[in-house]
Amino acid sequence: MYVVRRIVTMAVTLWLIATLTFFLMHLIPGDPFAADSQMLPPDVLANLRAKYHLDQPIFQQYVLYLQNLIQLDLGPSIQSKSSSVNTLIARGIGPSALLGLQSMLIALTVGVALGIISALHHNKLLDYLSMFVAIIGISVPSFILAPLLIKYIAVNLHWLPVASWGTWQHSILPSIALSLAPLAIIARFVRASMLEVLGQNYMRLAEAKGLSDWTVVIKYGLRNALLPVLTFIGPLFASLITGTFVVEKIFAIPGLGKYFVDSIFNRDYPVIMGTTMFYSFVLVVTLFLIDLSYRVIDPRIKLTSKGE
Repeated sequence: MYVVRRIVTMAVTLWLIATLTFFLMHLIPGDPFAADSQMLPPDVLANLRAKYHLDQPIFQQYVLYLQNLIQLDLGPSIQSKSSSVNTLIARGIGPSALLGLQSMLIALTVGVALGIISALHHNKLLDYLSMFVAIIGISVPSFILAPLLIKYIAVNLHWLPVASWGTWQHSILPSIALSLAPLAIIARFVRASMLEVLGQNYMRLAEAKGLSDWTVVIKYGLRNALLPVLTFIGPLFASLITGTFVVEKIFAIPGLGKYFVDSIFNRDYPVIMGTTMFYSFVLVVTLFLIDLSYRVIDPRIKLTSKGE
């Protein structure tokens, strides 16, 4: 019953997002062909608007949009006339997903490690060093870190390619740029959770049994400390997996970010709404899977519709 209700809630959430996105797009004055109105004959403009149903009343456009959305048809791109929005998303999700997975792997591995080290050496040198890295990660935005990585690692040292996309080396610098902020936040979450867990009675009992320190920390401490972190990881993972727009633009990566940014400048309504709905779908599904993972990590947690 819980799973069924969550699926219904997800469907309603996606419908609300689709409705809000659709009407926000159409509240913008003009249409995608407003810039060409002085160069194209009126009959050509009328045919273009008819092709994309822009000549119909707003409610009819909305109903048609929902019908196509239910069929997983996000419509044709206005600027990329030879491609549909589905094709553009399928073309861009590969690079974006690779960057997202790599960034998430770096953030989780290094962030959890820093959090554990910081908690185990509370108010000592390693704690201060770990939290210094976390503060730097939170303070320096990815769009500032990205040019610095290009300048010093790619241009000055020639260790990695500057930009573009082709080999696995092209994904390293953008992955690092994307991972630093989530890495820092994960480290702080894990540190706070571990400090709370280390003081629990079951941790002292495990130590009294003669288990090694790392066995106690990993087997008993980390498992409980990760529960609060999962709440943050859900939307973070969805954001990374669908592409961080500015970083992809800086590194000239042909991911979802490139198509989304270009669609804004070109007022390509179908691409804007399509990428927004795709991101929303990934987000709600990820949050649902995160909720289910609570049960896997801690069997004592019961998943009910009332949150009991």
